[in-house]
Amino acid sequence: MSRPTVTVLSALLMPLYGLIAHADGTPPAAPTNTPPDTAAWSVHLQTTFVSQYHPSFAAAYSGGNSLDANANSENTSDATIYLGRRLWRGAEFYFNEEVDQGFGLSNTLGLAGFSSGEAYKVGRAKRYFLGQRAFLRQTFDLGGDVEKSADDINQLATSHTHNRLVLTAGKFSVVDIFDNNTYAHDPRQDFLNWSIIDAGAFDYAADAWGYSYGFAAEWTENNWTWRYGLFDLSNVPNSTVLDPGFHEVSQVIEAESRHLWGGQPGTIRYLVFDNQGRFGTYQDALALAAQTNTLPNTANVRSYRRRPGSEINIEQALTQDLGAFVRASINDGQVESYDFTDINQSISAGLSLRGSAWSRPQDTCGLAMAVNSLSMSAQQYFSHGGMGILIGDGHLNYAPEQITELYYNLALLQNVHISPDYQTIRHPADNSARGPVRIYGLRLHLTY
Repeated sequence: MSRPTVTVLSALLMPLYGLIAHADGTPPAAPTNTPPDTAAWSVHLQTTFVSQYHPSFAAAYSGGNSLDANANSENTSDATIYLGRRLWRGAEFYFNEEVDQGFGLSNTLGLAGFSSGEAYKVGRAKRYFLGQRAFLRQTFDLGGDVEKSADDINQLATSHTHNRLVLTAGKFSVVDIFDNNTYAHDPRQDFLNWSIIDAGAFDYAADAWGYSYGFAAEWTENNWTWRYGLFDLSNVPNSTVLDPGFHEVSQVIEAESRHLWGGQPGTIRYLVFDNQGRFGTYQDALALAAQTNTLPNTANVRSYRRRPGSEINIEQALTQDLGAFVRASINDGQVESYDFTDINQSISAGLSLRGSAWSRPQDTCGLAMAVNSLSMSAQQYFSHGGMGILIGDGHLNYAPEQITELYYNLALLQNVHISPDYQTIRHPADNSARGPVRIYGLRLHLTY
């Protein structure tokens, strides 16, 4: 049995010890100086509607994965019920059922940094239901100050010590735990662009909706948190089906350091990932295409190999209401992108401002920029007509994709928010022969 498998099984079995030891139904005794559990249930609802439109733009040519150069508009909508239940001391189970409908612009194609985090890679005209999350979370208190967590989405009202070990197993999103950022991480509340809410070159394991089966461990000690995760990749790139049997996996390690700078809190996260599966390289695809006089296709040259990458993620409060963030990420640009998007290097930075200065403390506005680029091998692949997860214009006049996004999140009521959003994208899909594209968006978000 492989070491990752042993790690996962051990983590899953640890919480069961208390049940076995108290088969008579008596709950295990709480450790000394451990805060008590509180709420037994958590129930929340949300619905989000996003509409995006772009006018026509200049395009010297188009290909199979191009953003439509004609004026275009699309809508997406989703609604989610979040259920949480306390099981035993420190253990919680969560289940999320979601209904989705709609399409991203050009069926979520044509932009490496796609314009809406609410648009999945699967668009459908009719509503459909999916169980997006079903996971167990076990927390072990390790001492330190007692901290209270309020009832929230996928969070029971409870108390834990600051130092703790948290184990999560089941179906959830990798970015539920990794690559977090206070100012840019939630397409229902802040920015929308994929390469701003997440690190563009972090090719994290996910099905076409952004979820995977896996395990994560988080150890918090004083000002540090260390995280490890093991997740299932798709069976093929951009698939609705995860690999059966965990034969293709992604491992993630993240170190988080918290600090005060000028009296304001800040966080630095450093992340590395290692994907292992059946991937094709751009150069192998180009070589085969030259031999067979066909277009290059990484699907024809896949074999078992690794694809590593890394990221640094910084957030810093500048005042009580103003915060800044920077993300920079890179991956192995010789191997095809697999589960996220076609980006080999990415850097994003921005500002987030609460509306306290104009007597709107529940409002937030944000401004951010991102630059996404391709490796030399990827440039050659796409210039010869290759297709990726989201991009492929049939040819390529290479220039890094440049994105600017501005949003204003207006709180109409405590649980009702409306957000106009504007994005300018130069060199969409890393192609200077197309664009720029101007995208106008509107988001409505309700919670209960």
